[in-house]
Amino acid sequence: MKKVGITGQNGFVGSHLYNTLGLNPEEFERIEFRKEYFDNAETLDDFVQQCDVIVHLAAMNRNPDPELIYHNNVDLVKKLVNSLERTGSKAHLIFSSSSQEERDNRYGASKKEGRRLLAEWANKNDGVFSGLIIPNVFGPFGLANYNSFIATFCHQLTHGESPVIDVDGEVKLIYVGELVQEIINQIKSGKTAEEYIVPFTTYIKVSEVLAKLVHYKELYFEGGEIPVLTTQFDYQLFNTFRSYFDIAAHYPVKFKQNIDPRGAFVEIIRLGIGGQCSYSTTVPGITRGNHFHTRKIERFAVIKGKALIQLRKIDSDKILNFYLDGNEPAYVDMPVWYTHNIKNIGDEELLTVFWINEPFNADDADTYFVEV
Repeated sequence: MKKVGITGQNGFVGSHLYNTLGLNPEEFERIEFRKEYFDNAETLDDFVQQCDVIVHLAAMNRNPDPELIYHNNVDLVKKLVNSLERTGSKAHLIFSSSSQEERDNRYGASKKEGRRLLAEWANKNDGVFSGLIIPNVFGPFGLANYNSFIATFCHQLTHGESPVIDVDGEVKLIYVGELVQEIINQIKSGKTAEEYIVPFTTYIKVSEVLAKLVHYKELYFEGGEIPVLTTQFDYQLFNTFRSYFDIAAHYPVKFKQNIDPRGAFVEIIRLGIGGQCSYSTTVPGITRGNHFHTRKIERFAVIKGKALIQLRKIDSDKILNFYLDGNEPAYVDMPVWYTHNIKNIGDEELLTVFWINEPFNADDADTYFVEV
């Protein structure tokens, strides 16, 4: 088992890496990191001494003062190097640099200098160092106006704003889950790679990305219809988009009931993709679920009885409660990385229809059990 510490643990990439490592507790032990450790040599040394692997992600991406970005990022590397020297650490250092290294900006310069300093430490101390040159990263939970233009567009489209393209160039992208796998591959290899260029997985114009997101807004955010998703990038972008909803305000979404003397007809879902549809009956007082997915798209539709659907992002304590009643049929869609359940809170049998975008595969279930 490898003991892995992540500076920037609570940041965009750091949180995804931390949560993904947590899916494999038999392989990895996560050593907790707090940003205050950089301000106290003793606590930083204690952290460093516990780690077999240190993934250095902590950095400032944006600030009105470019020099502040440069000095902040280089100073963090220097503090880490000093701690490695003081403790005599032999940890495998993995550093997140950027494809902006060769651009004429202070952020790129700070990343290039940080990579040089860490490589210098490794060469002098017979250490192991991986310097990752990373393209533009996108994915769920990135900060708008900070981590990615995609994060900004997604936030704007789901909060009543209109995105504007500054420069419609072609961009090289990697999904955060793919980047996390690259980092895990480096952790497992245990070999030095001073300049490893992480391959991009999508090459696309900014305007093409925005057109897809506008389509998702019109079809799904406003109409509840699952769009046609043909590529891996489409699925990644759609799940990214879904993470920017104000979930507590958006759900539950009530269905339109078509009622006549025969009874009622309710359309559950319109699909641009396939998947698996099923239903369950649940007796009063029983709870189903308490699991989360990292890639699947899932809808719970209550059509009879009373239910409490609960969601909680797995690195948060905040629980979202949604009360649904079959007298007014409604649905809740499950965001990725949110553990969820459904409980019969009524006096009669609960009838729920479930749709998920891929048939269940026991060998690749993408289902992780965690209590809400």
